[in-house]
Amino acid sequence: MPRMARMTDAAQHLRDLARLRRVRDRIDREYAQPLDVEALARDAGMSAGHLSRQFKLAYGESPYSYLMTRRIERAMALLRCGDLGVTEVCFEVGCSSLGTFSTRFTELVGVPPSVYRREAALATEGMPPCVAKQVSRPIRNREAPAT
Repeated sequence: MPRMARMTDAAQHLRDLARLRRVRDRIDREYAQPLDVEALARDAGMSAGHLSRQFKLAYGESPYSYLMTRRIERAMALLRCGDLGVTEVCFEVGCSSLGTFSTRFTELVGVPPSVYRREAALATEGMPPCVAKQVSRPIRNREAPAT
């Protein structure tokens, strides 16, 4: 491959990484808003398929999966506080279906949100919120250490 073509490919790759970072930052900021891959891709100047493939290569999961993980992490924090019920938390973090929320929560955390709400308050009692967030962060099956 000619040197100029390699430089052009490298420059394009860096531009794509910058766009992917902006998409990830937007998901982090606007997780509670109605976000979909089509809109994220359009705003990034990419097709939805290209965004999904490149995002997964860069971050290890699809944009939708990343969004749901952020929502579940925030839901965990809200449930630990104990001020809101599961349904209220579901809508507060941007989910529109209690069933989907509960299913994804259970997949990521290992227990349903109602059980987590009861048990998490006891498990993290007395911990600063920043520590509680770190020790209770959901671990996907693919991230779990081998036993």
